[in-house]
Amino acid sequence: MAPRKQQEIFQATLAQLAERGYEGLTVEGVAERSGVNKTTIYRWWPSKAALLAAALVEADTLAMEAPDTGSLRGDLEALVRGIAALLTRPPAADVAVAALGAAVHHPELAETARRFFADRFAREEQIFERARRRGELREDADPMLITDLLGGAVWLRTVFRGLPLDEGFAAEAVRTVLDGSAPARSPA
Repeated sequence: MAPRKQQEIFQATLAQLAERGYEGLTVEGVAERSGVNKTTIYRWWPSKAALLAAALVEADTLAMEAPDTGSLRGDLEALVRGIAALLTRPPAADVAVAALGAAVHHPELAETARRFFADRFAREEQIFERARRRGELREDADPMLITDLLGGAVWLRTVFRGLPLDEGFAAEAVRTVLDGSAPARSPA
């Protein structure tokens, strides 16, 4: 399948998910919206869940490149701002919330959620590899934990609490994760 047509199918899938939720997502609706026959979709993706899984991982709508600012702190702040943009700006925000809701209510989509986050983490891992080479990160530091703490903070603040993120949120979240929140010790 041509990449452009594949992206059109993915965009139609995610748009329908955002508008109607997982229950309202149909292969027929995606086919109509993307201008292809439903048999074409079924040839590539055997089910609605498989189509959604591919769309979540491969659609341009949710694409986010790992930043490379030259420093771990800068990369993590850019990453937090990118996650915040995905969760606060339509259509990505609507897709993310609908996908999360679908994964919670439909166990067959749990693997889709794992695949999505595994793909994102694989892309972000290079941030930590570069930081280790530059001597900015301990060898025993857990990149996934750092990513989860920062990404989780954005999800909780924006999606679950419905609070806005102010201008300094990314820097403060990264500072807290990298430096902690205990007061600085004065020299003895």
